[in-house]
Parts: sequence; C-alpha cells; structure tokens
Amino acid sequence: MRWWGSARQESSGKSYKETSVEEDWRVFLEVRNAQLEWERAHMMFNEALGQDQIDYAIFILEAAERKYQIHLKHAKSLGINRSRM
Repeated sequence: MRWWGSARQESSGKSYKETSVEEDWRVFLEVRNAQLEWERAHMMFNEALGQDQIDYAIFILEAAERKYQIHLKHAKSLGINRSRM
C-alpha cells in the first residue's frame, strides 16, 4: 500500500509524512472497528438462544476474530501501536 500512497502523493501535493500519518490512522481505525465488531459478536454469542442462534453466533464470532487478527497483523507489520496514536 505504501507504494500506491507515494504515487498518489505526487498528484495530491501531500508530503510522504502526511500520507503516512493518514495511512497509520486509517489502519488504526480499521483495527478499532474490527475490535468493536468482535465485541458485538461476543455479546451476540452470550445472548444466543437455541441451537440455530448459537451456531450462527459461533460463525459470526469466528469470522470477527479472524478479521481482528488480520487487521492487528497488518498494523503490527507497519509498526503501529496504540502508544504511537
């Protein structure tokens, strides 16, 4: 993604540092949104009644966990951590 950001930088007039900060914030917000989605899925699982609702809640929870892991891994690869934001 960085190479695309640097190509856009030339046409948009933004410096690489500004683009990098914007990218970092975008990734941070993606991680936060995935975390909130995981928390909602966990609540859905806790409130599920009946076998069908439980099965569905497990499916949603597993998908949300995987999405959260993917976004965390991406943020970590960019060197983003909560203390930097």
